[in-house]
Amino acid sequence: MAQQHHALSSQESYNPNHLLDILLGKMQLKNDAALSRMLEVAPPVISKIRHHRLPVGASLLIRMHEVTGMSIRDLRDLMGDRRTKYRLSDAQGRPKPEEKAAQAAAAAAQQQQQQTQQQGNEANPSTGNYAH
Repeated sequence: MAQQHHALSSQESYNPNHLLDILLGKMQLKNDAALSRMLEVAPPVISKIRHHRLPVGASLLIRMHEVTGMSIRDLRDLMGDRRTKYRLSDAQGRPKPEEKAAQAAAAAAQQQQQQTQQQGNEANPSTGNYAH
């Protein structure tokens, strides 16, 4: 059976076992089963991470941070994840062309409404709410 590896495991420095071993020592736990209980994940998750079949995901990393008080950066360093940038698409976060057109139309309508109100106020100056 072919062994599956995730993209992060191709980094030479990536070693999640080091991170898991440090956590075992820091929390004074005997084994991976105790670690899985502490992190509130199923035991096979820890096993898959140890055998490079599953990366340490964001939610697990956050849980490790909550349980140990260690920074996310320190946890990532312990497992050898030295990436400084995250792979986001150039288009991510940008409005779609149809959204841009809708925003432009809404802005134009709002500007038109403000101009109409301004012209109305100039033509009919109010006398206020004072009794004469």
